[in-house]
Formats: sequence, C-alpha cells, structure tokens
Amino acid sequence: MNRNGLLARAGIGAAGAMLLTAVAGAAIADEVDQDNVDINVEIAEVPPVGALTMSVAADSTTLTEVDSGDPDIRQFNGTLPTVTVSDDREEVPEDVFWYVTGQSSAFSSDDAGATDLPAGHLGWTPEVTDEDGTGAVAAGDEVLTVLDEGPNAVGLVAEELLALSLDSQEASVQGEWEASADLFLKTPVDVAPGSYEATLTLTLWEDEL
Repeated sequence: MNRNGLLARAGIGAAGAMLLTAVAGAAIADEVDQDNVDINVEIAEVPPVGALTMSVAADSTTLTEVDSGDPDIRQFNGTLPTVTVSDDREEVPEDVFWYVTGQSSAFSSDDAGATDLPAGHLGWTPEVTDEDGTGAVAAGDEVLTVLDEGPNAVGLVAEELLALSLDSQEASVQGEWEASADLFLKTPVDVAPGSYEATLTLTLWEDEL
C-alpha cells in the first residue's frame, strides 16, 4: 500500500473535517450496524512424488470344507484376495526393503453353543507373481496350523510373512507386484457348528537394512 498517498488522503479528510467543524460545529458518529464476514480457504496437501502403497482386491473371502484326510480333523480352504504392492516413487531410498505381513484374529460365532477358534487354527501358503523373473520379491514360508506338525505349525497368531523384497530399489523397476495365499482352517472333528468370522490384518512395511 502507498503510505504517502494514504497520509495525503488522511490530511485532506482532516482538513475537510476542520472546515466542516468551523461551519457546522462538532459531529458525533453513531454506529448503526455491524456484521462479520468469515474468510475460508482450502489449502490442499502437496501430493508426494509417487509412493509405496498396498491394495487388496476384496475385503472378504470364504472358506469351504474339503476332505482333510484325517478322521479327527475338519478342514476348510479358501484363497486370500490378491494383494498388490505398487511403487511409483521417482526416487527410492537406498538400503531399504519392504515386506507384507498377515495376522489373524480368533474365529468367533454368535451361534448358540459355538466357541472361539484361536488364530492358530488358520494357516496359509503364500505365492508371489513375478512376471519379469528377477526374483526381486519372494513369497513367505508356508505357515501350518496348531493341528499340524513341524516348527512352523503355529498358525497366523503373530505377523507372518506374505511377501518380501530385500531391495526396494530393485523391486521398484517393475513397479507393481501381486501376492496371494492359499488359506486353510483346521478344527477338531467335534467343533461346534455355526457361522464363524475372523479378521486377517495385512500390513505393508518398509525398513532399513
């Protein structure tokens, strides 16, 4: 703002007021009305230049019964919806890697007589689609259930590995990766009938080597 011009205009106004005072005497201004104006502005977040992201093809899946081959065990199989990891960053940091983990809650039912099935009864066999054959991303190990035998017969109680890239820069060359898993639930043969539900939480991590 031109302060000199403002002062000049103020001086003219003051002089005019003085002339009016000399002619008409003092005048007192009365406030007639007052109102407010709200000022709003939407400042959008500056979008990042690319990102490492994960998406899942569906938010639910269904397990159906199959022959377990064991008269003491009932088995229910299904497929994890496709998990897609995308990396469109212009600059990927050095010495970092990403991985996807999965962890299940217990299976619960509101049906009469049903009791919770611990997450240890759910296992999976991960698989990764590697279109370019570089092996930059690998599938996690099979996780068996507590009704199986072996060192990895623990079920999806803790965070288990679905897919792993040991070098984020190398994996970003392809830009997008897909992973899935065969799911299997094993229960005792005398499990209470009912509609059971569990939540499988999938998480994408990136860490430094």
